Amino acid sequence: MTRTRRECLKLMGCGAATLTLPNMLLGQTRQKRPNILFMFSDDQRFDTIAAMGNGHIRTPSLDRLVARATAFTHCFIQGSTVGAVCVCSRAMLLTGRSLYRAPQTPRARDATPLWPEVFGDAGYATFITGKWHNGPWSCARSFNQGASIFFGGMNDHTKVPVCDFDPAGKFDKKRTADRFSSELFSDEAVRFLGQYQQPQPFFMYAAYTAPHDPRMAPKPYADMYDPAKIELPGNFLPQHPFDNGEMKVRDEMLAAFPRTPHEIRKHIAAYYAMISHLDAQIGRVLSALQQTGHADDTIVIFAGDNGLALGQHGLMGKQSLYDHSVRVPLLIAGPGIERGLRIDSLVYLSDLFPTTCDLAGLPIPRTVQTQSLAPLLSGKQPRAYESVFAAYRNVQRMVRNDRCKLIRYPYAKRTQLFDMQNDPLEMKDLSTDAAHANVLADMNAQLRKWQQDAGDALDLDNPPPQRAEA
Repeated sequence: MTRTRRECLKLMGCGAATLTLPNMLLGQTRQKRPNILFMFSDDQRFDTIAAMGNGHIRTPSLDRLVARATAFTHCFIQGSTVGAVCVCSRAMLLTGRSLYRAPQTPRARDATPLWPEVFGDAGYATFITGKWHNGPWSCARSFNQGASIFFGGMNDHTKVPVCDFDPAGKFDKKRTADRFSSELFSDEAVRFLGQYQQPQPFFMYAAYTAPHDPRMAPKPYADMYDPAKIELPGNFLPQHPFDNGEMKVRDEMLAAFPRTPHEIRKHIAAYYAMISHLDAQIGRVLSALQQTGHADDTIVIFAGDNGLALGQHGLMGKQSLYDHSVRVPLLIAGPGIERGLRIDSLVYLSDLFPTTCDLAGLPIPRTVQTQSLAPLLSGKQPRAYESVFAAYRNVQRMVRNDRCKLIRYPYAKRTQLFDMQNDPLEMKDLSTDAAHANVLADMNAQLRKWQQDAGDALDLDNPPPQRAEA
């Protein structure tokens, strides 16, 4: 059962002032900083964990993690300047900077410290396995060892080209993996945990390629989901009601136009199967963490890099600013973190950089622009942001607060306004409703302020001549 913070405090007999992260971690951080285990999925939408309310998917490992974690229910990315949304999402995560200030492929050590690099400089052993989508130079900066690293965006999950990284700073020759990607990356994570005996803490980055397409889960997991029994999303449409500026990107071509219920059900079934298989592999890593004696001194984080439409609003991919594309799961568990708590504050995925610095007692680099979530975890602060902003190339802009969401399409000359409390599926556009004129004006003002703060120079009313994406 999920409880609020106040209920947790009452049951534990604690006052709000006594159960805080600084109090609970003070002695620990003076002796040994906590390990960090970060597990990262690819294209996993926010609503794809059973314990978080999806009654159609099976995720027992993540369900157990939810039970002992604090879950952030409204975690967002800030969008992308390119069709490969995960490139920008990961760049923002690595740098803690906004979409327009985060280098996509940072090379030599410069004025932008990288998240794992900061931990390595503080004495952590830094290890990577899995997908790295921001160039080998930034990977070499960030880690001092790694195994089965995939430099790319997507691949046949049974034939992923990978390489290893040694402490001398060299990547060996690429080889083709001999097992399913999720199994391979979990094997490497389990092996690292089993062999790790050094006195300093570790920072592990385990980045899976699932559930990104091609959706090809092993048969026992594919058999879990009968497409005929899959429930269509409430905002399923055969096609998007207008050209959003990105209707023919690769992701959108994975299903025929118009979308049919039968085809969308097949895609969702395959997507859920990939997630259930991934869940089993994540469970192996969490079991190894327990068996090797690291569980009590490790901060465990699970997150996704971006969402996916799969038939919602007539779309298939992540190249939009609806919640299904920009909202991701975020779970944080470990010493000093409340168990079974859910925080509804709007937060960013890239807040993880400063948050983990706080949890480990490390100074946050001055280049970081996002906010630490440690004050939310400790109950000292109720929210991180009053609103969040996102952009997709030059064709879409969004601002969202707890109540409303505005999306602008400057080239299509379209605006959408949604009441997120009464219309969470974003189906009823209120932008032309005179009763919401003041709300519309206020949201537009918030959007322009966010553009200025984020370094977004696009003039929404007079955009420059549109060019095809390189």
